[in-house]
Amino acid sequence: MTLVPQPLTAAAFAPFGDVVETPGLGRVYFDQTLTNRRLSAKPSVSIARMAPSPVPFSLLRMERHEFSTQTFAPMEVGRWLVVAAPHAPGGGPDMAKAKAFLPQPGQAITYAVDVWHAPMSVFDCEGLFAIFMWNDGTATDTEFFELPAPVGVLL
Repeated sequence: MTLVPQPLTAAAFAPFGDVVETPGLGRVYFDQTLTNRRLSAKPSVSIARMAPSPVPFSLLRMERHEFSTQTFAPMEVGRWLVVAAPHAPGGGPDMAKAKAFLPQPGQAITYAVDVWHAPMSVFDCEGLFAIFMWNDGTATDTEFFELPAPVGVLL
């Protein structure tokens, strides 16, 4: 199976979360994208520097945050990839219905609560992201799913 990324638009990404667009002048609030379904969870802000992934590129696993949204806001990045999938009837992600997106400059994303997504991948150069989510320090913060076969992404 091979995914072909499409441009990231709010409409195309809506089943998986929100696209956060850089405003012109001024400030825009995106509070509605921050969701937490556990009273014990605390807000978490982290900064991650990621090494570039090899091309050709294949996905080997997916992850989800059953009780929290997760926002990735690029600070310094070249090309980066967003892959999300709905739930499969038997559990895990339904990769046959997965979608891949290539964000443009000025775009960030928020994965909705309980959405399967690929770990963040960057290409061409290192990527630096601010990450916002809710954690309570338990194993339910992040669930990983190893794919039965690699899924290629055509870049």
